Amino acid sequence: MSGRCQLRTRLFSRFARNLAAASAPAPCSCPPSPSFFPEAETASCSTESIDALCRHGFFHEAFDQCLRLRSLKAARRLHSHLRSPLVNPPTTLFNRLIDVYCKCGSLVDARKMFDKMPRRDTCSFNTLMAGYSNAGDLAEARRLFDEIPVRDHFSWSSIISCYTRHNFPTQSLELYRRMLREMAAENSKYSNRFTASSALAASTAVLSLRHGREIHCHIVRAGLESDAVVWSALSDMYAKCGSIKNARQVFDLSYDQDVVSWTAMIGRHFDAGRRMEGLELFRHMLSSCVRPNDFTFAGVLDACSELAVEGLGREVHGHMIRVGSDPSCFAASAVLHMYSKCGNIEKANIFFERMPNPDLVAWTSLISGFAQNGQPRKALHYYELLLESRIRPDHITFVGVLSACVHAGLVDKGIEIFNSIKEKFELRHTTDHYSCVIDLLSRAGRFQKAEEIINEMPMKPDKFLWASLLAGCRIHRNLKLAKRAAESLFELEPENAATYVTLANIYASAGMWDEVEKIRRKMDERGVVKKPGSSWIEVKRKVHVFLVGDDSHPQAKQIYAFLEKLQSKMKEEGYVPDTNFVLHDVEEEQKENNLSYHSEKLAVAFGIIATPPGTSIRVFKNLRICGDCHTAFKFISNITGREIIVRDSNRFHKFKNGDCSCGDYW
Repeated sequence: MSGRCQLRTRLFSRFARNLAAASAPAPCSCPPSPSFFPEAETASCSTESIDALCRHGFFHEAFDQCLRLRSLKAARRLHSHLRSPLVNPPTTLFNRLIDVYCKCGSLVDARKMFDKMPRRDTCSFNTLMAGYSNAGDLAEARRLFDEIPVRDHFSWSSIISCYTRHNFPTQSLELYRRMLREMAAENSKYSNRFTASSALAASTAVLSLRHGREIHCHIVRAGLESDAVVWSALSDMYAKCGSIKNARQVFDLSYDQDVVSWTAMIGRHFDAGRRMEGLELFRHMLSSCVRPNDFTFAGVLDACSELAVEGLGREVHGHMIRVGSDPSCFAASAVLHMYSKCGNIEKANIFFERMPNPDLVAWTSLISGFAQNGQPRKALHYYELLLESRIRPDHITFVGVLSACVHAGLVDKGIEIFNSIKEKFELRHTTDHYSCVIDLLSRAGRFQKAEEIINEMPMKPDKFLWASLLAGCRIHRNLKLAKRAAESLFELEPENAATYVTLANIYASAGMWDEVEKIRRKMDERGVVKKPGSSWIEVKRKVHVFLVGDDSHPQAKQIYAFLEKLQSKMKEEGYVPDTNFVLHDVEEEQKENNLSYHSEKLAVAFGIIATPPGTSIRVFKNLRICGDCHTAFKFISNITGREIIVRDSNRFHKFKNGDCSCGDYW
């Protein structure tokens, strides 16, 4: 469900914002004069102080006062002094006044000033053009650019970045090419780090690796390769255009590898799905003399959460403690989130209780963690504590709370909380809230109520809602509603194999093999391929991945032999393979054989033989756990005396002494 991803997004949104490129230069090379008027240092930011400064001829100080005040009244007062017959101000002061008017939000006054100026230079055009650009008036900014008699590097930087910022990257690239042509014709040097960075941002926006490489060549020819801003933009372009290898090469060649550049490069690997390489780069950073900051820790902990590698996550947490990281910082919430996503909700709970002032992100992480780790009633308990703390929950918090109701089967409580979102907290219901409540009702078999809510929704149902309804239809074998949900999903995401497989499973459970075959043909016609199920387990800090029927593991023979012994013991204890989870219309013996070597069973078997007796087994799976495997793990946990924790695509299942934390309600 998308709401579950939003929590992670919110945890690290500040991380991305703080890695932005450096700000653009001032539009004018007219520096403010040093202060020679001590009285002004103590004067309040008022029109009186501006009058005093102007009377003594300290106009630049008066401009500084205006900029601090951002007052249109003060700007006009200053303008009146410049119009005095006793004053013959240079063009630089008029340019500064245009800048002040723009920053005070009055482009009308800025334009009047520009039009009445006795003399205008390039800086005059640049300053007003920057004002229009910042206000989003691209047409007027472009008109001014075209009228500039002599363009300098800021003229080009401003107009190129203007188009890039306002989502016209193609025009930015066209202007950059035009600039290069004029440079060649006039033997000039317009290009600087800001024009290059803006052009690279445009290439990134259109995902054009070819254009990016061309700009890279221009950067080298212009001698800008040593600039940190350009190097960062160049690395970002390569990464986002799909060439993480080139991005890494640029990073390795950069002159100034500070914490920001390291953090950015690590994040680029994570964004490209190269999490293990990103984690390895983080290890290199630790071995260098650069100290990670909270943004670095947050990004790495997020990757640990996604890969479910608690061992490395604990190392990162330990390093944060050693460097004295603030326990109230946003990275602390990332620690809590990591433990929760790795199935160690007990550790997450302890960490939360030690936080001096947990914020809403921390509360939400813990509530969602309890919900996904098979402790929904604890999630609801902490929701009540959150309300007592007088921290106002937001829409993401309610996704976690409603998920807890779903996992506990608390239909009435869930409906009550769903209604309170709008009635008590005056928040709008999101599609995630609707998806949760439909999941809640359909799991309980209350399809009439679910249909009523769907029909009354103010927005169009999304794919997560229909998938929740389809999953409920599978539990209760509601063929009619399953068809409606599946048809809606086929329209929204025809390439998603999960819809076809779930519908085929419903037909297979009803013995409707002709319908199953139709779905298979439809998948073939549309080129839809079922995503292979995979499971992985971390043993001695090494991740072992398994596929169904996988025999590539070095200990495959021992794994299969151990599974055969377990199978015999399980059957003695009363285990009966649930062949409803095998789609093929084949003999029962073949169905049982197909079930025996699911990826999660192979991972659990390996975990048992590779770890000391009594060690908890933690397995992670990319798809939803198979119903037969769920039953089998209850038997295996009882036979081996092991706690088996399986995180599938929806939640955690903790098997112990023959029971599962989900209470078989999943």
